[in-house]
Amino acid sequence: MLFYDSPNPAPNPRRVRIFAAEKGIDLPSKEVSIPQREQKAPGYLAKNPRGQTPILELDDGTVIAESVAIMRYLEALHPEPALFGKAPLEIAQVEMWNRRVEMILMIPLSQVWVHTHAFTAALPGRNQEWGEANRPRVEAAFRFFDESFADRDFLAGPDYSVADILLQTTADFAEFVGCGMPADCESLRAWHGSVSARPSAQA
Repeated sequence: MLFYDSPNPAPNPRRVRIFAAEKGIDLPSKEVSIPQREQKAPGYLAKNPRGQTPILELDDGTVIAESVAIMRYLEALHPEPALFGKAPLEIAQVEMWNRRVEMILMIPLSQVWVHTHAFTAALPGRNQEWGEANRPRVEAAFRFFDESFADRDFLAGPDYSVADILLQTTADFAEFVGCGMPADCESLRAWHGSVSARPSAQA
């Protein structure tokens, strides 16, 4: 298999790198440069018509796109340590928090990114006012997660999971975009310091 990767600050490929590192999976990879628009090249679009990274190409040519789908595939191949949960309730809780990260935080963050950041200035249809209007939504999302860590060490329960990976990579990307975690979100920042100290965070 071959993992089509993009370096930081791209958050979605990093999710998979951290996940693979936590499991000790050696994932052969090929770098796709987003600044050079390699993800929009015809050869890449033939593999993923959405023109986004990451993708995982299997030995038979089958392509899996979307970071969570890739991680689920790898989890099925390498079930230990279980990062999507084991018991039915654990699995449901991890999925619930995954959805919350992507819907509550990632959606407004993506609007700030696309509509306000200098890196995306050439994209058509930019609306600076709409992008700025999403900054308070990003802050509100971070405050929601800060409150969630008041009684737990990890996002989905007592154990580190893919939900922590999603939140960590999104929080780090938010810092790059310019709307990172509020300074007074002490519980969130303590959690972030803890997961950032894991060796996998360097992946």
